[in-house]
Amino acid sequence: MALKDEGTRLKEGLLSGVSYMIPFVVAGGILIALAFGFGGIQISEGSGPWHEVFAWGDAAMGLMTTVLAGYIAYSYADKPALAPGFVAGAIAATQGSGFIGAIIGGVIAGYIVMALKKIKLPIALRSLLPVLIIPVVSVLAIGAIMTFIIGVPVTWLNVTLQDALSGMTGTSLIVLGIVQGAMLASDMGGPINKAAYAFALAATEAGNWAPMAANFIGSMAPPLGIGFAILLARKRFTQSEKGSVGGLFVGGLGMITEFAIPFAAARPLRTIPALMIGSAVGGALSYIFGLTIQAPHGGLFVVFLVNNIPLFLVSLVVASLITAGALILFRGKLPKEDVAVA
Repeated sequence: MALKDEGTRLKEGLLSGVSYMIPFVVAGGILIALAFGFGGIQISEGSGPWHEVFAWGDAAMGLMTTVLAGYIAYSYADKPALAPGFVAGAIAATQGSGFIGAIIGGVIAGYIVMALKKIKLPIALRSLLPVLIIPVVSVLAIGAIMTFIIGVPVTWLNVTLQDALSGMTGTSLIVLGIVQGAMLASDMGGPINKAAYAFALAATEAGNWAPMAANFIGSMAPPLGIGFAILLARKRFTQSEKGSVGGLFVGGLGMITEFAIPFAAARPLRTIPALMIGSAVGGALSYIFGLTIQAPHGGLFVVFLVNNIPLFLVSLVVASLITAGALILFRGKLPKEDVAVA
């Protein structure tokens, strides 16, 4: 298979893994956040209803790498790859290789199962291939690879990257915020956006919630910015686009960046750069103000978990207004064919 096809397969695998992982992250993260919010900072060591909520959320979050690796493997070799993929992710979580280990393990598990499915067996033994041979051999193989080959170097890499992120200060953090924000707004739910989200999630593993705060602002600013642009320059938008203002604000406040996609799809060269500029500024401001939020998703509905709510709101409003200003500037006047329906 050509290198390009391998790249496409890897991209599809990562998208599949992250897509299946996000519901676990969102549910687990918000339950943990609610437990901290209503049960106190020591809720993990306590007892009672909010301690149980914390435990449920922690259980969901604990499945992140397992689900990620499992569905990466699934995208390569279908259902038979789920077992070794899940095992690879579980080992990555316990050995400390984290997201990087889970991704590598999921890909290898997929290739192992692809190879095993090609084994030629006598007709009498073929039924054993999916129910016995593939599960046992693939789990045995991925277990050995994760433990004896991947474990030490990838765990070292994961810890080194987390330490480097935690040690960033000043200009480095601002650059990080600019890059992270621009990535989040570049394809709005696509692979680049998910890579930025996965980075923020990986940082939370080490207890660093600063990238997640930048993630919130960078994800919320695009739809909010478009909404502000429509309110500020109504003549530059069609009647249909004006009718979507309510949805844009609801989507922005709920951290659903995808509400901006119709505008980006209609005029990508005039819209996406504006969204990237606004989110990049928002990401940089988040790091400059030292913002953190102990929740993986939820938008303004979990704002009480931000360490500094006023500065979070200032960053969000500034990012949204810069998005709006850039969009109005880049968008220009409506094409003649659209003026009639504006």
